[in-house]
Parts: sequence; structure tokens; C-alpha cells
Amino acid sequence: MKGDRRYRLSPLAVAGLRKLLEFLALLGALLTLLFFLLRVTGDPALVLAGADATEEQIAAIEAQYGLDKPLIVQYLNYLSALIRFDFGTSLESGRPALDVVLEALPVTLQLTIMAMAVTIAVCLPLGAWMGIYQNRASRRVASLLVFLAQGVPGFVAGLFMIQLLSVQLGWLPSIGRGGVETWILPTLTLASFLIPKLTRVISTRVSETLGKDYVRTALAYGASPRAVLWRHALPNALLGAVALIGSQFAYLVSGSVIVETMFAWPGLGWQLMQSTRTLDFPLVQALAVFIAILVFAVNNLTDLSFRFLDPRLRDSGVRR
Repeated sequence: MKGDRRYRLSPLAVAGLRKLLEFLALLGALLTLLFFLLRVTGDPALVLAGADATEEQIAAIEAQYGLDKPLIVQYLNYLSALIRFDFGTSLESGRPALDVVLEALPVTLQLTIMAMAVTIAVCLPLGAWMGIYQNRASRRVASLLVFLAQGVPGFVAGLFMIQLLSVQLGWLPSIGRGGVETWILPTLTLASFLIPKLTRVISTRVSETLGKDYVRTALAYGASPRAVLWRHALPNALLGAVALIGSQFAYLVSGSVIVETMFAWPGLGWQLMQSTRTLDFPLVQALAVFIAILVFAVNNLTDLSFRFLDPRLRDSGVRR
């Protein structure tokens, strides 16, 4: 029995393994559904051949890419290649689909990280200030503005910034990815997807923490308000912020698709829109795999962050 205990997995490892198996099952279902749905949207051979192509030319293209085979044979061939981490060749560019995705991935990560940095830089001080000064008139005005901003879609905020900062004032470029000036509008637009929600979460958490009995006791015994804010209120607010960021990351990815398309930012979202428009099946499928992996990785990083920020969860394998 003692020998068996040596190889017994910890509750945390079991929970991680369970999550991985669930993700693989979900990924398999996603790719299967996507594979068959893409084939219903149209024939990529018609797009590649052009409007004036003959039937012989279309048939030659279908034979070249294996599109003339029965659908179930195409699906089995796709699974066989996927097991070898072969995502096929992009129908439009002729390059390996994996190479195209790996070029676009850092671009999307750059935009997402910049947007998250701006979001935290705005939300943390603003949410803390709103949580501390509950009864001020300025706080009520700020709360109303945040509430109204939460109802404005991110792409609407982006269009407004393009009209104001690019078209009317001419301060910033509205398309492409180049120097630092081209990063500002896409970053602010993507950040606008989360800033209102995250600000309200931090404000609520700080307000709730400052109203706890142990906080009142600490203040009564001479603890400074600043120490209470940094030791109790803000760590508690960060737990709520991490939870929101993790749960909203899939929404942020969908937001990046819109933002990258608006600003011609050549990341995963832009590539997904372009490949969907041209019926580039291998590239769409490769992008779907990496977006799913990205969301899964962030969700697990969120869980690890929870365990780091909350000591009660560090040695626990219980799933939230």
C-alpha cells in the first residue's frame, strides 16, 4: 500500500488532467463540427479558379487539394494529418497553414497584452477610487459614465475614435500595423471591451472589503487607511478582476477579431476573417485550433493566478 501511495496523483494533478481531457474532447467536437460546416458554405475550388474557369480547371483544382474525394475520406485524412500536427496547406497562399498561424499569433498576443495593460492601468486606480469614496458626487458621476460605457459595444467606441482622432484631427493612422502610432487605436478599442466591467468589479470588491468588520477593527486599532487598502481591499479586488479577465477572455478573442478587421491588424482575427471569406478551409481549421488552445491556456493561467492570490486555494485540488 505504501508503494501505491508513492505514485498516487495529487488532487491538483487529477483536476489538471481532467481539464485537459475535457479540453481535448471539446476540441475534437469543435473541429469535427467546423470541418463539416465549412464544406456546406461553398466550394473553394470555385474561388481559386475564378469566375471564368472551365469545369476541367475546377476539377483539376479539386483533385489537387483532395476536394474531389468523398467527405468522410476527407475528414479521415484531415484527422490523420492533424495527429501528425500537419494542418495542411493554405489554399490561397500555398504556404503551410501552421506557418501562417504562427506568424499571426505573436501579433494578436501583442495587441491583447497591450490592451490588458491599458485596461488594468485604467481600472485599478479608477475602481479603487470609486470603491473608497462611495458618497461623493464625483463618484456618482463616474459610476454613471461607467454604466453607460458598459452598454456601448467596443467596435462603436473604435469607430468613434477613428472618426475623431484619425479622420477629423489626423493625429493617428486608422489602418495597418507599423510604428508605435499604429498601435494606439487598436489597443484602446480592444481595451474598451473590458474597461467598464472591470472597473465596476474592482469598485464593488473594494467597497465590500472596506465594509467588513475586520477592516473596521483594523482601522479602530490605528491601521492607516492606505495600509488597509493595499493589504486587504486591493488584493480582494484583484481576485474579482482575475476572475473576470479569465471568464471574459473568449469574449476578448472575439473582440480582437472585430478590432483586427477594423484596423487591418494582421493577427489571428484578421487572418480568420480573410480565410473565411476566401473559403481557405485548412487555414480556418488551423486558426480554430490555436484560438481554442489560447483560450484554454488563459483559463488555466487564471486558475493558477487564483491559487497564487488566494492562499486558501494553493494546496487545494477542489475545482471551482
